[in-house]
Amino acid sequence: MRRRTLIAAAGAAATLHRIAPARADDPVDVALVMAVDVSRSIDEDEARLQREGYRNAVSDPRVVEAIRGGMLGAVAVAYVEWAGIEYQRLVIPWTRIGSQREAEAWAAALEQAPRASLSWTSVSGGIDFSRRVMAECPHEATRKVIDVSGDGVNNSGPPAEQARDRAVAEGITINGLPILNDRPTFGRPPPVPLDVYYRESVVGGPGAFVIAAEDFEAFGQAVRRKLIREIAGLDGPMVMRG
Repeated sequence: MRRRTLIAAAGAAATLHRIAPARADDPVDVALVMAVDVSRSIDEDEARLQREGYRNAVSDPRVVEAIRGGMLGAVAVAYVEWAGIEYQRLVIPWTRIGSQREAEAWAAALEQAPRASLSWTSVSGGIDFSRRVMAECPHEATRKVIDVSGDGVNNSGPPAEQARDRAVAEGITINGLPILNDRPTFGRPPPVPLDVYYRESVVGGPGAFVIAAEDFEAFGQAVRRKLIREIAGLDGPMVMRG
């Protein structure tokens, strides 16, 4: 298993290496950390649908058109997965995307990257880790955004509000993509509807918003809509359904 994981990781790195390396001083319109829930409430099929959603959205010509339409015509993207307070990892490091070819290479790298799943859901741990990833972005960015997607409320580590407030104080906007389902958490329903929880406890900063996916099948469309709005800096309601 470890050998297969190392081979998959090497394949993802090789795919990204085929993109012409960007200089550290190449500026971007948006630095975006995609922070994705991989806790055990998400089964293998749902995890696959999440990754497919991000791959298809980033390489969608409409998203690339939004990227190219920015002042600088490029974004920087990092892909993070998180579960309980003890587990966060950087799956795809900072990558500058400014063309269809670069977007497709990023999507191919994500397809090859190994997956993992652990117990518990620490939204706060995912946000704090993403803050540290953001601090290491090699590109100067006009805007800094963390996208948090998941299917449950914080049940591990400090309250999500504390991590959110730390990120906002550093000039980072947090947007949310809750995945709605009727699955209970440890035998109990969530204390509030998940899109309400994300609105009140997770998102924050200038222009922050929530786009809720009705289920995992609808996730890809919600990701695409969210990316276009973020990259283009479009106005809209604070809470939307994907």
